[in-house]
Amino acid sequence: MPPFRPFLALRRLFEHESLKPDLSRGVRATMGFMVPMLLAARGWLPIEVSFVALAAQNIAMVDVRGAYGLRLTLLLAMTAVFAGNAALGALASENLAGALVATALVAACGGLWRHLSSDYGMSLAISSTLVFLIALNTSGGPAAAGSHTWAAVVGGLWGVALQVANWPFRPQHPLRRTVSDSWLAVSDLFDAMTPTEAGDDPARQKRVHAAEAALRIMLDKSNATLAAARPSVFRTQLEALNLAAAKLSTRVVALNTALETLMSEPPFASLVPALQPMFTSLVNTSRTVALAVVSRQPAHWATAELRLHRLTNLLRVLRVRVMVQSPEGAAGAQLVEILRQIEQLRPEIRETLRATIDRANERSAFSLELFDLHTLTLRPLASALNLTWRVDPALVRYTARLAVLMIFGVVVFKLADLPHGYWLPFTIIVVMQPDYGSTRQRAAQRVLGTLGGSLIASALLWLHLPFAALMLAMATTVFIFGYFVRQNYALAVFFVTLFIVLLTEAGGAVTIAFTVERLVSTLAGGALALLAAMFFWPVWERERFPPLLAAALRANRTLLRVLAARLTSGGSYDPAAVAAKRAAETANSTVFSSLQRMTGDPKAQQAGLEHAASLANGNQRLTRALTVIALHLTPGEPLARRELDAFVPLATDALEALAHSVERGEPALARLEMFSTALETLRWPVPASGESAPGGRRDQWVVAQLTRAATELAAMLLSTMEAAPARNADVAFPR
Repeated sequence: MPPFRPFLALRRLFEHESLKPDLSRGVRATMGFMVPMLLAARGWLPIEVSFVALAAQNIAMVDVRGAYGLRLTLLLAMTAVFAGNAALGALASENLAGALVATALVAACGGLWRHLSSDYGMSLAISSTLVFLIALNTSGGPAAAGSHTWAAVVGGLWGVALQVANWPFRPQHPLRRTVSDSWLAVSDLFDAMTPTEAGDDPARQKRVHAAEAALRIMLDKSNATLAAARPSVFRTQLEALNLAAAKLSTRVVALNTALETLMSEPPFASLVPALQPMFTSLVNTSRTVALAVVSRQPAHWATAELRLHRLTNLLRVLRVRVMVQSPEGAAGAQLVEILRQIEQLRPEIRETLRATIDRANERSAFSLELFDLHTLTLRPLASALNLTWRVDPALVRYTARLAVLMIFGVVVFKLADLPHGYWLPFTIIVVMQPDYGSTRQRAAQRVLGTLGGSLIASALLWLHLPFAALMLAMATTVFIFGYFVRQNYALAVFFVTLFIVLLTEAGGAVTIAFTVERLVSTLAGGALALLAAMFFWPVWERERFPPLLAAALRANRTLLRVLAARLTSGGSYDPAAVAAKRAAETANSTVFSSLQRMTGDPKAQQAGLEHAASLANGNQRLTRALTVIALHLTPGEPLARRELDAFVPLATDALEALAHSVERGEPALARLEMFSTALETLRWPVPASGESAPGGRRDQWVVAQLTRAATELAAMLLSTMEAAPARNADVAFPR
């Protein structure tokens, strides 16, 4: 009897959500906060419940990854930070001068946490500062320091316990999880690439760029996590599966690049119905692999095997379709070749996935083993933390702004004796980011969420909910906050505002003045953060962009040299070539992140944005063309063409000239024009289809991509020459 469809839908939804941390984070946050609250309501918690609940909730919400020893060490270190902030706030609560010194110290530590970890530093800085501010605002003074510290320790340990208790029951082996995340990022890229009859529209390009950047970041993180693990056969198996994800994504990116040539041709619309099932299959297969590697369930392995078989059939059908509709075109032949290379990856993906599932032959099994619980070592610490002494100057400026504004906020709420005055400095640390664009975005989300939550909360004040309903509503809002805090910050703030009103209502009657006080504090804190980001030692992205773009240009230059050496010698797509391609993709991701931040800066700081975007997009398209060439490297079959010998030194010199111009802001127009003219006049005779058989087709494809690379590079040179007067006037890229 087939399963009831609603239950089947719920099962699929649960499997999909289980691959993401949001559901588990929401459950942990709810348990972390509500258990201390219920114990306190029963009179079973003899210590300050606010410190217990806050520390537990924030420790439980951390999506910490890596080996279990590393996880436990980081969680305990965070607990110590919470306890230290609670003690410091209590010790300084009755002395204004001491409070200001302590506030400056906490702000400096917040900058340090951000420097040490981009993954955990921001959340630790914000949540531990909240504990400090609450302790600073409570009565009792130094005499209460011990009880506040003890409460924070108990809460932190409860949060750690929730994290540890979750490890056996939710299949989240640290190394398996990171490989699963790589495959999920691959699936997101395939989803973004799915073509429509409209062709390569701007919205699709934007989705693809974002997904490519996210995938590059995730692959780098996965490689770092795997490299830091103890050498073993198991680690080698996961590295092979992670490499298979990178290989598959490289070929599909090349497929997308080849498709761009066909999208402008009339026959493309007839190909879309055949392409869409293939991309859908790629998405589903990647997600099933992600689920199988993290769950180790034989049922998921069987599903993955079936999906791989279906994908192979779709690829074969599509190859025939393309050959029928583009029998003579070089672009169609190249597309067929890339489809064949994707199909050839099926055995590798199957075997590498199979090797990671130790009970794949069983009909039903689920292992609760945690293989590396005994690996209590700090060896991976360097891969999780930034232990270098060099601090980003933008982070130093941010920390200085934060310290000054938080001190001002503490002075205001101390002198005005506001009952919840700590909301002002807390809003400042939540809203303020190292750059203006992110600060403006965070301020808007914070204000909108608080405003919407305050309006609804005002209506809740008249309901006078019974205790049971109040606890249920609190638990619901905490869960939704934990679930959405990484997905939609404005929505998360909306629910956390409701939660704070409900929490205060549980402690006594709440008036409309409470909601007004929170709203005014949020508006004031957001406004102060925005003004400071704009006028107090600001960091404009246009000042940081040039060296990032220059590095990306030079990464492409290196990639071109490596690929040219392999082409002329008959080399393969070896680890050195892979590393060069990876470096170019990472540099491009960094450039587009910087470009995105620049769009959030004030209009006066966005001059030259169009030129910056033009160079960034041209450089990324150049990387894609070179990636396609990399897939056509054939060991033992050198490509001996005079055009290649002429193009490589010309292109590498042109890329260096572009990088130099971007860095200095003073392009050598005569030199750039010389390179542009040489590239535009460079002739690329297309090899005949039978030339140097069986490599004639390959020569055609390589020459086509080299021609494309030359065109992109010439366009970048032209764009730089056209924008030269603006840059010389210190408008686009200042020195």
